[in-house]
Amino acid sequence: MEIFGGFLIGFLGSFHCIGMCGPIVLALPSKPNSALEIVAGRLLYNFGRIATYSFLGAILGLFGQRLVLIGLQQYASIALGVTIIVSVFAPEVLKTKIRSTKTYSLFNDLVKMAFSKLTKDGGASSLFIFGIVNGFLPCGFVYVALAGALTSGSVISGILFMALFGLGTTPVMFLTSILGNLITLNVRRKINKLIPVLAVLLAIIFILRGLNLGIPYLSPKFSEKGKIEHVMKH
Repeated sequence: MEIFGGFLIGFLGSFHCIGMCGPIVLALPSKPNSALEIVAGRLLYNFGRIATYSFLGAILGLFGQRLVLIGLQQYASIALGVTIIVSVFAPEVLKTKIRSTKTYSLFNDLVKMAFSKLTKDGGASSLFIFGIVNGFLPCGFVYVALAGALTSGSVISGILFMALFGLGTTPVMFLTSILGNLITLNVRRKINKLIPVLAVLLAIIFILRGLNLGIPYLSPKFSEKGKIEHVMKH
C-alpha cells in the first residue's frame, strides 16, 4: 500500500473518530487562557496522538521488515486482508464479547485513569501527554492503519504511514476540539455506514498485494528478497 494511503485512511476515519473520541476532545482541559494558547494546546494534543501513532508504526514496520527478510510479507498481507473482512462481517455479539474481555477492560480503565489525572492540570505539556495516551485507545481504524504499516516493509515507511494517518485525522479532530461538535449525529451515522465499505476495500487491496499478480502499484511483483519489482508494460 502506498505511504500516502495512511493519510486517506486517517482523514476518512476521523469522521468515525468523532463518535468515539469526540467527547474526549470536547472535554480537553482548558484554563482561562488566550485564544492563541488554546489553539496551541489543541495542536499539541494532536501532535501527541501523531507521536503515538508513529511509535506504533515503527514497531509494526520493524515486524514487517522481518517478514520481508524471511519472505512472508505476501502471506502476512493476505492474512491481514482476510482478518479485516472477517472483523467487518463478524456478529455484533462476538465484537461485544471481545470488548468485554478483562484485558480490553483493564487497558481502557488504565487509559481513563491517565485521562482523569491529566484533566486536573490543563497545561500545554499535559495536553501533549493527553494526546499520547489517546493514541493508545483501542480503535478499529487505527488497527487498519497499523495493518498498512505492517505491510509497508520497513521501519521508516511504517513510521511515515502512521504519521500521515495521524495527520489525516487532525483537521476534523482539531476543528471539533475548537468549535465543538460540528458534525451532527445524523451525518455521523451516514458516514459510519460507509466505514465498513472502506475497510473491505482496503482489505481487498491487502489481499491483491499479497497475491503477487504483477499489477503495478495495486499488486506489484515481489522478488525473492521481498523487494517490489515494478514491471511496467507498455
